[in-house]
Amino acid sequence: MAMSCDHPDLLPLEEALRRLWEALPTPHLPELRAERDDPATDRASMDGIALKASEGRAPRRVLGTLFAGSDPAAFSLTSGTAVRIMTGAALPLGADAIVPVEQLESADGMALPTIDPAAGDHVRPRGEQARGGDLLLAADTPLNAARVALQAQEGRPLPARTRLRVGVASTGDELVPTPAPHQIRDSNGPMLAALAHILGAEVELRSALPDDPAALAAALQHPGDIRILLTSGGVSMGDHDHLPAVLRDLGATILFHRIRLKPGKPMLAALLGDLLVLGLPGNPVSAYLNALLFLPQAMARLEGRSAPDPWRRARLTAPVKHKGDRPLLHPCRLVEGRLEPLPGKGSADLITLAKADGFAWIEQGGLEAGAKTRWLPVV
Repeated sequence: MAMSCDHPDLLPLEEALRRLWEALPTPHLPELRAERDDPATDRASMDGIALKASEGRAPRRVLGTLFAGSDPAAFSLTSGTAVRIMTGAALPLGADAIVPVEQLESADGMALPTIDPAAGDHVRPRGEQARGGDLLLAADTPLNAARVALQAQEGRPLPARTRLRVGVASTGDELVPTPAPHQIRDSNGPMLAALAHILGAEVELRSALPDDPAALAAALQHPGDIRILLTSGGVSMGDHDHLPAVLRDLGATILFHRIRLKPGKPMLAALLGDLLVLGLPGNPVSAYLNALLFLPQAMARLEGRSAPDPWRRARLTAPVKHKGDRPLLHPCRLVEGRLEPLPGKGSADLITLAKADGFAWIEQGGLEAGAKTRWLPVV
């Protein structure tokens, strides 16, 4: 008996993403502890004068000015004195409050507070953020820009900020520069290279590979200095779909092959030594959507970042029917914050892909107009 195209043993998208994430190595960062108190001394949080609060509104003689980074030992307050101070500067000896510029008057060369200051006013006290030795980040915390700043603040070596190198190679004997009616130009290669570039990779667009196991094996065995290889085509069930078998023959670990998604079912991910191969389907919509789902995940993991969440939510302006049992990603335009379904013509419809703002997630049975669903923005 023939098996349904939409049979239930296909790997769900979230499981495929999880397998990819867990299979990839990621930078191991040691725990980060505070080198010293933060701040290391009492500091001004506003521009004004530093004074002793207990002297109230009494006029103050200004001894000088402290800027951020100035040594506060240059001044020591005595009765009736103050120091002009800028935001971030350390408080001088004897000061316990800041009166902001907006609450000061001057007369006869003296500074006159217009409010009754209280100890601690506009002061960031020593150790307010952390005490020396406090745990700031646990080991293996993913990196982001703020955590890089914290590493720098604590005097720790900064992580390398090299771009991941991604190779892109389409496959297929039908790909030629000047196509006859039975041939086509390679549009997937430039599309995937552009996507990888937008996502922050350093990209190498390679020549299309023929439908030949030996040529595929040679390309996989000598990948150069790339970390990820994006291929398109050669992963389905046809006689010329050689990539899965070639990877197995080379000893690659197949993380998954064929997922529960429409379009994009033939998707393959494999590790060949240190090289991650993302074998995308050959049809452009399938290739693009799978790359958009899996490439950011792989890049984030390899760079030590948190897993990205590309999904947004919006309501449909019109119904979308769907009889299949694989979740459908349906092309849409975004109009005033709502998803307007486009009349897509399948996974080969590059024209509709180029017009779409995103793809709506449609479960079996479809969705009615006004239904809210998650959607994947195109980039």
